[in-house]
Amino acid sequence: MSVEPARSSLEGPFLPHERFLNREESWLQFNQRVLELAEDPSLPLLERVRFLAIFAGNLDEFFRVRVAGLKRRMATGLLLRTKSGLKPREELARIAAIAGELARRHAACFHERLRPPLTAEGIEIVRWDDLGRDERIEMRRLFRERVRPVLTPLAVDPAHPFPYISGLSLNLAVTVRNPTTGNTVFARVKVPSRLPRFVAVSAGRTGGANASAGMPANRFVPLEDVIAAHLGQLFKGMEIVEHHVFRVTRNEDLDVDEDVTENLMQALERELLKRRFGSPVRLEVEESITPQVLDLLVDELGVAEHEIYRIPGPLDLTGLHAIADLGRGDLGFRPFVPAEVVHVEDDLFAVLRERDVLLHHPYDSFATSVQRLIEQAAADPDVLAVKQTLYRTSGESPIVDALIDAAEAGKQVVVVVEIKARFDEHANITWARKLERAGCHVVYGVLGLKTHCKLALVVRQEPSGELRSYCHIGTGNYNPKTARQYEDLGLLTADPLVGEDVTDLFIHLTGYSNHSAYRRLLVAPHSLRGGLLARIEREISHREAGRPAGVRMKTNALVDEPIIDALYRASQAGVPVDLWVRGVCTLRPGIPELSENIRVRSVLGRFLEHSRIYEFGHGRRPEIWIGSADLMRRNLDRRVEALVKVTNQQQRAYLSGLLEKAMSDETSTWWLGSDGNWVRHPGEDLQNHLISTRRWRMIDD
Repeated sequence: MSVEPARSSLEGPFLPHERFLNREESWLQFNQRVLELAEDPSLPLLERVRFLAIFAGNLDEFFRVRVAGLKRRMATGLLLRTKSGLKPREELARIAAIAGELARRHAACFHERLRPPLTAEGIEIVRWDDLGRDERIEMRRLFRERVRPVLTPLAVDPAHPFPYISGLSLNLAVTVRNPTTGNTVFARVKVPSRLPRFVAVSAGRTGGANASAGMPANRFVPLEDVIAAHLGQLFKGMEIVEHHVFRVTRNEDLDVDEDVTENLMQALERELLKRRFGSPVRLEVEESITPQVLDLLVDELGVAEHEIYRIPGPLDLTGLHAIADLGRGDLGFRPFVPAEVVHVEDDLFAVLRERDVLLHHPYDSFATSVQRLIEQAAADPDVLAVKQTLYRTSGESPIVDALIDAAEAGKQVVVVVEIKARFDEHANITWARKLERAGCHVVYGVLGLKTHCKLALVVRQEPSGELRSYCHIGTGNYNPKTARQYEDLGLLTADPLVGEDVTDLFIHLTGYSNHSAYRRLLVAPHSLRGGLLARIEREISHREAGRPAGVRMKTNALVDEPIIDALYRASQAGVPVDLWVRGVCTLRPGIPELSENIRVRSVLGRFLEHSRIYEFGHGRRPEIWIGSADLMRRNLDRRVEALVKVTNQQQRAYLSGLLEKAMSDETSTWWLGSDGNWVRHPGEDLQNHLISTRRWRMIDD
């Protein structure tokens, strides 16, 4: 690494030019850590299958967004050279090489590490040639009744142009020959996405470890195999020369100029239609594809050589989620019941008048805490108003239902819906319209900024006649489904200062206020970056004055350069810095005279680590904040984010203990080295520790 000095963006010590790791490579290394979980034989078998599916979905999103963004900026001339010093084409080729190797490792994990033990447990994923006679008869019936009616083979000839290939769809490239003329024609058959990715073979034979118990094996065959075996029924009178599976990934990032549009929702709907026709960024093919068919696809789709990924079939292993959901409790994580925050007969408002409640999902029940707050507010005749932000929520949302109930009961209901939440745009537009029809006041936040903060405000008239505000500030979305899968924190409070802050913030979101002075909140884009930087600088001053100092942070991503530079300066001053980063991290730890006092750890496991914690100070009374913001430029400059200060001593101690446990050498984590590589260090599973040592009640299988 070069140590040529460069002045930091803020006053302070000189910092080397090459002090940042490559963001795209760091993202791919995060997904490699997910793959390592799939490869880990100590984890339950079906959970490894799920991690394999998660890896596939993550890689899809990486190409749809990150690679697509690089290509778009390169095409528009906005990107002449990347931060790594490489030209954009060189950068794309390097990313492709890393992604290609991971894709091959992913396929090898499926074939060599997971299929054999799955088979031993009576769960078989087979190809058409592996099916027996009775099974093929069953599949022929299924094809005739359920598959063939929804197929539309599209031939390519002078009268039929090459068809549009939708992003992430599975397709069969078919070559057929006319036996009379000898002419060959290319055709495309799209694999229906509405049908199961892996088709259950109901005539499966008894086998695997369950054979002695007489239990039938669960056997599955890829849907494209079933279609390929019946191509003769789609091209009657023709000879099937060859067929190959392929899949295209397209640019699916959106570009809405809010400064020139009159109606944001209509503009977004237009962009969503365009998303389907984004330019290709990846072509996946089974490695058995012939050069002739591949050349035709490359020419028609306009992909470069480095965008072609030759992989052992089957393609698109995101469908393995269905295999992981088979309901074999003996092959999955042991389930547990989250702790009730309040009992059914308890008054949550009365609880909050006495004390703040710190929530830690999924260990704490979402239904008896956040959901309970909104449902109780809807039913309470003394509640005057409910205000809430919605970024992502579930298909059947009790939160949305409660907001509608509140509006129908005559309460003022204000909902800030972020309709630009990536890949949830359609759903959020639907929610927005449903809420509007129910009489809720629906707004879309501040022009030019995404509303990413997680806030709920309930205004209630107490028996004394005073108005009291009850608030929730969280790190995760108001989504009951992900609340059982994502690790998140939240604070329920009736503290008047927080109530005033949240009230001011909602006024800012719904009106034309430029308010930026908050009491127990740090809010982006006005005060959050400056607040974090000021607190890092304060720890540097403490250290230089000989007082105890320290910085500890938990975040999903760390890529913001001014924040990283401030952490480097803290390390140079001797301040110990501990960073718990789930995903992308472009900070280089462990560089002498730069970051030798910085440690970076990552935790991946049963739950998606999603909370954000920022701790400043060392000793008995650290200052701790939780909230929605990651340490990325988009979060700090282009979104409305909120952190809340945790003031209760016991709650601060819990959060400090959580950070301490994650950074312990005795905990199973990945450690980031100065070269940008992550190395797994075995130890106690942090999430299992939280399940077993707190008050959760385990369920017997």
